Amino acid sequence: GGGKSFILNHSTKTQKELLKTLQELKAHLPSEKRIKGKSSVLTTLKYALKSIKQVKANEEYYQLLMINESQPAGLNVSSYTVEEVETITSEYIMKNADMFAVAVSLITGKILYISDQAASILRCKRGYFKNAKFVEFLAPQDVSVFYTSTTPYRLPSWNICNRAESSTQDCMEEKSFFCRISAGKERENEICYHPFRMTPYLIKVQDPEIAEDQLCCVLLAEKVHSGYEAPRIPPDKRIFTTTHTPTCLFQDVDERAVPLLGYLPQDLIGTPVLVHLHPNDRPLMLAIHKKILQYGGQPFDYSPIRFCTRNGDYITMDTSWSSFINPWSRKVSFIIGRHKVRTGPLNEDVFAAPNYTEDRILHPSVQEITEQIYRLLLQPVHNSGSSGYGSLGSNGSHEHLMSVASSSDSTGNNNEDAHKDKPVGLAFLIQVCGTKLVQVGCFSIILSN
Repeated sequence: GGGKSFILNHSTKTQKELLKTLQELKAHLPSEKRIKGKSSVLTTLKYALKSIKQVKANEEYYQLLMINESQPAGLNVSSYTVEEVETITSEYIMKNADMFAVAVSLITGKILYISDQAASILRCKRGYFKNAKFVEFLAPQDVSVFYTSTTPYRLPSWNICNRAESSTQDCMEEKSFFCRISAGKERENEICYHPFRMTPYLIKVQDPEIAEDQLCCVLLAEKVHSGYEAPRIPPDKRIFTTTHTPTCLFQDVDERAVPLLGYLPQDLIGTPVLVHLHPNDRPLMLAIHKKILQYGGQPFDYSPIRFCTRNGDYITMDTSWSSFINPWSRKVSFIIGRHKVRTGPLNEDVFAAPNYTEDRILHPSVQEITEQIYRLLLQPVHNSGSSGYGSLGSNGSHEHLMSVASSSDSTGNNNEDAHKDKPVGLAFLIQVCGTKLVQVGCFSIILSN
């Protein structure tokens, strides 16, 4: 009888542990993927397995990369003690209560230094980060973005930023990326991730434990708040740009969209534009693309459209559109949209979890309208006005043009009507860029107001 009782008790204990583990796994599941019922167990396990595979693959890739590139070519990487890292980063974070600094080893992935602000911002104990890998605190879907964005040869050396003539603003304008970070449960059975803008730099840190320098990434992490909550983004500054393909997939999303939509760029890139629009506004996209073909690269304004933010509420945006034409095929290569938020969401916290508990179903109308747009844009553009200027260069200049266009709105260099008689593609660039030097293909064009 005693042996049987022991087996039953052991079985009950194991079952309780399994349920507890499953509950913990469910807490990591993104809110939009949570569903009730038996299928939720399978969804949770599939997501956990996918995350494990992704982290393992990224770590293996990273290790291989570090073997091949233990010292990035042509970079003068200075070495610092942990105390010096604390001193040099403190001037950038001490004036901002939403910012912390962290030094992550590019060899082991472990945190070698993290500023005291991290514990208060992430609401956890100071010792929580000791001997931990930084990726353990990232949302699983953002791990690959972190690894890609901290590849050594992509990183600027801290030396560049630490020169006497460099300002704090110059340093923060390096290529940033976005990740969601958490330090554990904040609500019952739910892990809350907060979005952060991460600005990475390359340094060496003297590790006292192994008595040698480790190649590291120093990250300045700034928490991102909804643009509709205090301190609000002024209504006239609620502007962002996007590009999408002729198949209506997001290709690039301006970082100014993050506090306005609640999505990080990686959440939108590669997803269908139409899925995010109000069902009644989706047919407008076909009309917009007909006009895009008709205007052949020239910008135009169109009626407002409603866009679904991450929390499930809609915002209304005034939109302007243009396109870049391949000069050889005369076909539309990609479409640029400039969007200004006219009406904010009911729930001002755009980062809040959406109300729906299942993946949004791809409505038949989305596929139908997308196919119509794709077939429409197979036609060559006969309007010759945009030749050369509104064309896609061969060196990836689309990314450069997007970044120039993105920075211009925030500086107020918009001249909506002054250049309507200039060549079509150039007119759009002038409209969004102001006085800039823009490289299109192998040509440099000086744009001036």
